[in-house]
Amino acid sequence: MELETAMSARHPSPAHEMCDLFIIGGGINGCGIARDASGRGLSVELAEKHDLASATSSASTKLFHGGLRYLEYLEVRLVREALVERETLLRAMPHISWPMRFVLPYHKDMRFDAETPVSRFLSYLMPWMKGRRPGWLIRAGLFLYDHLGGRKILPGTSSVDLVTAPEGAPLQDRFQKAFEYSDCWVEDARLVVLNARDAEARGARIHVRTEVLSAARKEDFWEITLRDANTGATRQTRARMLVNAGGPWVGDIIQSRIHIPSTEGVRLVRGSHIVTKRLFDHDKCYFFQGEDGRIIFAIPYETDFTLIGTTDQDHPDPSTSPVCTEEEQDYLCAFASKYFKQTITRADVVWTYSGVRPLYDDGASSATAATRDYVLKLDDAEGAPVLNVFGGKITTYRRLAESAMEKLAKHLPDLPPKWTAGVPLPGGDFPVDQVEELIGRLKGDYLFLTGRWAKRLIRAYGTDAWTVLGDAKDVSDLGEDFGVTLSAREVEWLMDSEFSRRAEDIVWRRNKLGLRMSKEQIAALDEWMRARAAEVIRAQ
Repeated sequence: MELETAMSARHPSPAHEMCDLFIIGGGINGCGIARDASGRGLSVELAEKHDLASATSSASTKLFHGGLRYLEYLEVRLVREALVERETLLRAMPHISWPMRFVLPYHKDMRFDAETPVSRFLSYLMPWMKGRRPGWLIRAGLFLYDHLGGRKILPGTSSVDLVTAPEGAPLQDRFQKAFEYSDCWVEDARLVVLNARDAEARGARIHVRTEVLSAARKEDFWEITLRDANTGATRQTRARMLVNAGGPWVGDIIQSRIHIPSTEGVRLVRGSHIVTKRLFDHDKCYFFQGEDGRIIFAIPYETDFTLIGTTDQDHPDPSTSPVCTEEEQDYLCAFASKYFKQTITRADVVWTYSGVRPLYDDGASSATAATRDYVLKLDDAEGAPVLNVFGGKITTYRRLAESAMEKLAKHLPDLPPKWTAGVPLPGGDFPVDQVEELIGRLKGDYLFLTGRWAKRLIRAYGTDAWTVLGDAKDVSDLGEDFGVTLSAREVEWLMDSEFSRRAEDIVWRRNKLGLRMSKEQIAALDEWMRARAAEVIRAQ
């Protein structure tokens, strides 16, 4: 409780102060909209019930990608937009996003998902194919994927001889050929935090662990009642416009918090992942297709691990916390074991996570077939406008934010033009190809750093790594050591600059050091953070 009290004083909101835009939800959509709007000069306030990126936005497969399989659903606009964004975002955040090559092993039993429009068309046109996916069609899809988005930085598709190439070594001998193409990795939760930081730097007020109890329309403004989720204290604020970016809770917010009529719905789809001990020695990702037409990725993760996912299961209710079930773990293990020489079992799993994707309910027959596109619905017939955000994917969050501002533009005379494309996020003000140079510079400036430690700091903070370490000349200058290169100085910076309130915020969302920390270490960190917050209060 002390920590929330200390941090809430950073940006106090006078009672009944009127802001231009109030945003419910601190995931990637909410924080992306907050950044875009505040950068256009709007007064913005955002409330997140838990930590930033505490739900869907920290539980993705961690890829900036166009969505190769979405071409089979004829979602060409979505794929093209995502492919264009891929390189736009890569330039803006080269510390938390980087190019990755994807290896797609080919075999004659590869099949279409029977529900896709392309599959139905080919089954009608060429029934003798019996749902199989021929190599020429994969090459055609990859050609389209290479050229649809105006690729400039990332290399194009090539073929791989798995018999001789190192990428074939971990795979079963029956796989002799593969296609290799490009997409990008992204640290999803850090992306959310960096958008929130940039929004705050441009004037937005960001409130974490702050619940929206209600929002009442008062003709030309919204009156919003907030409650501190830890202290229970309530207050009110006002806004000319409201954005509901509640993710899985978008429908619940419509019905129980803002009380407006709506026929739009959200389809909750659970995506689960497993993390295993490292399964291969190179830095490329595998793209596997199963006999059921679904696909999974096997991705190098946090140096010593492999990330495998994801599943697609309908999820009953946003109030039910998503977990990777034993059945889903078995499914992912069995799926990957059909490709790798090594049989993977639940004994190899060191961590699991699961998130709920709030997809727009387009009436699709299955979770896999449901659209990944975003849908924005503006309700302004009864007075002050509210924009409800449905769906979306992490790759297109910036374009979603621009589209949200376009929707609200008629209520914003003289709205400045869009501006976020190409503008770096905090710490990302360096060229894409200079990451290694930056790591070397940091290690040279702080001689006590190991290569692995310096890489972690640059990959998390980019050019802000120098601010985090400050004037330290020796490890002892960084204060208490919490293990795995996490120091008191870094924790203080995360508390002061990145909205961290609990140990879990730091070790599972600001980074993934929780994979290497014991429960005792995490508990000690949490206690230290509480004590430090109490000191801040006493000093005020």
